[in-house]
Amino acid sequence: MAAEPDDEAGSSRVPPGSDLGRRVAQRREELGLTREETAARAGMDAGYLAYVESRAGVVSLQTLTALAGALGTSVSALLGGVTQHPPGGGSPARAPVLEELPLAECWEKLAAGGIGRVVFARSEGLEAAPVNYRFAGDAIIFRTAAGGVLASAVGGEVAFEVDRIDEARNEGWSILVRGMAEPVTDPQEQQRLRESADPQPWPGGGRDTWVRIRLGTISGRRIRSGL
Repeated sequence: MAAEPDDEAGSSRVPPGSDLGRRVAQRREELGLTREETAARAGMDAGYLAYVESRAGVVSLQTLTALAGALGTSVSALLGGVTQHPPGGGSPARAPVLEELPLAECWEKLAAGGIGRVVFARSEGLEAAPVNYRFAGDAIIFRTAAGGVLASAVGGEVAFEVDRIDEARNEGWSILVRGMAEPVTDPQEQQRLRESADPQPWPGGGRDTWVRIRLGTISGRRIRSGL
């Protein structure tokens, strides 16, 4: 039998404006997981997960943390009610520890895809632009508009940064990649990427210039509580 929210120790109400259930279901579907698989990862009953996805108003921090871990995301990303607030406004974690991420973990986090920032040089100076990206093979893939600002980055060395911040735990990580941005012009390769690693830019429109960032150097850092 599925656990009811009142059975959870230390239960608290989901913040107003949060769309927790939709975000949990969306992230689960992005990963191709069933409710049963996700529940098993999080150590909970699949029926209770169905409750969380449909109408939960009271969920414990322990449950949120377990779901975030099972779905490879953060508690704050699942809550989603603070998307209009600038990140990092809270106090530091207790006894914070800043450490380097192992290379294998950097690759794993990059492979999740999502949104990153491309940093490149223009005649006016350095510029940074967010992009929806996917990871394919050993490269970062994104699409942009022909003749657009990001198209000017093609053919040069760029930096690419991706990060995640967990506001609830005052923790986070960031990864920095340096490499060459090159066009993907072969129609067959574009079709292969479209079928397997299409980043689907949020701005929409005719963003048919495919760009590949070949990974040169990779470094990552994480800040966490030392307690």
